[in-house]
Amino acid sequence: MNPTHERGVRAARGHVRDASKPNHGAGLSTRSWDVRPPHLTADLEAEVTLECGWGRLIFGQTFASHEALVRTVADEEPGRRDICLYVREPHVLVAHAPQELFIDPSHTYRKWLHQHRAARDPVRGVVVRDLRSERDADAVNRIYTAAGMVVAPAEVLWANQRTSTFTYLVAEDADTGEIIGTVTGVDHRVAFNDPEDGTSLWCLAVDPQSPRPGVGRALVSTLLDRFKARGRAYLDLSVVHDNEPAIGLYEKLGFVRVPVFCVKRKNPINERLFSAAPAERLDDLNPYARLLADEALRRGISVEVLDAESGLMQLTHGGRSVQTRESLSELTSAVAMSKCDDKRLTNRLFVEAGLRVPRGAVATDGPQDEVLLEELGQLVVKPARGEQGQGITVGVHTVEELREAIRLARTYCPNVLLEECVTGRDLRIVVIGHQVVAAAIRRPATVVGTGRHTVRELIESTSRRRAAATSGESEIPLDAVTEKACADNGFAFDDVLPKGEELEVRRTANLHTGGTIHDVTEKLHPTLADAAVRASRKLDIPVVGLDMLVPDVSGEQYVFIEANERPGLANHEPQPTAQKFIDLLFPATRPLPRGWEPAGPSTDHRAADEEE
Repeated sequence: MNPTHERGVRAARGHVRDASKPNHGAGLSTRSWDVRPPHLTADLEAEVTLECGWGRLIFGQTFASHEALVRTVADEEPGRRDICLYVREPHVLVAHAPQELFIDPSHTYRKWLHQHRAARDPVRGVVVRDLRSERDADAVNRIYTAAGMVVAPAEVLWANQRTSTFTYLVAEDADTGEIIGTVTGVDHRVAFNDPEDGTSLWCLAVDPQSPRPGVGRALVSTLLDRFKARGRAYLDLSVVHDNEPAIGLYEKLGFVRVPVFCVKRKNPINERLFSAAPAERLDDLNPYARLLADEALRRGISVEVLDAESGLMQLTHGGRSVQTRESLSELTSAVAMSKCDDKRLTNRLFVEAGLRVPRGAVATDGPQDEVLLEELGQLVVKPARGEQGQGITVGVHTVEELREAIRLARTYCPNVLLEECVTGRDLRIVVIGHQVVAAAIRRPATVVGTGRHTVRELIESTSRRRAAATSGESEIPLDAVTEKACADNGFAFDDVLPKGEELEVRRTANLHTGGTIHDVTEKLHPTLADAAVRASRKLDIPVVGLDMLVPDVSGEQYVFIEANERPGLANHEPQPTAQKFIDLLFPATRPLPRGWEPAGPSTDHRAADEEE
């Protein structure tokens, strides 16, 4: 029987204390400078570590000497993040190995469970439940990846869940069934016979694409309920000192600071925690450039920020140096860029390659425009050049709407395209080195009614959350386009949206205007993947984001909408877009595999050297 399972078995026999009588006095966890009283440590298990998959939890109060603790921390495996907490005299421990260890710049917060009261107002639309399978564990890893956390083998998460030491909770969207959040709890009494009856919270993460508010609160509240029911005394958690939104949530839930510190090993994953910024102005980069800079730095590639506002960088490794602007690099030729920039040319090239594009024409301001509208029923009007969804009007039905849409599009480009309005799901496929790396469905900005707030207020609050989740890259504009989308769905800005009702407030799924993105790489039909690779080869471009409208990502039908020569790679977690991009630029630096990898497309969609 393995040690983790033994701890789970012991928990089944149970140790339930009276939760109304808090065990404040033991002091093992908070008085790290005191000599540990023998009566408290007599039954304490020795040198306890817990395998979490992403790394180990090392409980410092179970070690008799700093020397033994240093040896244990030094055994950290590559690509993982061990955490040593409740260390007696952490500054002294670090002094034993200053080149290898550091004190984590995090705060520890504690909630005494005798003070906890179950939430009276559950979060609407969110169901919190136990992790039930390895499939759930895969969903948890997807959220870890989106949050920039270290992933864990799904089988480890599932094995841990079947003990009483660990409690893995997931938050499920009640409408879609998607897992949108997760948290892990550890029972210290079960883990090492903790005389304080403590517990701890780890890995709280929420899908940044979820429109549901209150997911984190629901997860933490449920974990508090669980451990209080077991008769435990407190719940501890560690949070980085500058994570103000998380700290605000914990303080609102009644957590207070306690003098408990974590010690970690100096490794590439932790580098930003113990060293100064490795590149000047790195923190000024937008998320799309920062993702690539971080991946480069992890591989020992030097990063020079040439212009932070535009995301312009120079990456250097050995004798090779490449300039990049987000996902656009010197490897993309000016000719390839022009093929993507001019949507008229893009469509002609795709037709030549036997790929499907919507019917359409260039606006003439003459009767031909009205004839096309009458023939197709409704149109999409967009500038022939442009990006980020600017100047696009979807669902043009009348001549008056057509004229206004053409006027709007011309503010971005003198040439305007009129295209058939094809229904379907907005699919983005990222191709790097003529291989499909990621596929995702993009959904237009949506708000959920509370029964109290107006549509305008809901848009403003949802926009603030999107901006916070994307470092300001995604916001919902309160403009005429948003107003029309709401009106088309039967609501004005000042109407109160009924509780629980969802309202689509934009017609396009562009991420810069509040849209969200959801990974579907594993479900992508081979025909769609093959079409994307053929398109990348026709454009002769090494990195491209290809936009399609599809009835179903697992089906064969598609229509190409456009090609983007500078796709945002930060939007496609958990797929390894940043890794594949740096692989393309510096193939000699390919890293070791991670502990968990997302499922990719069902087949290898590399095209033949020659076009069909």
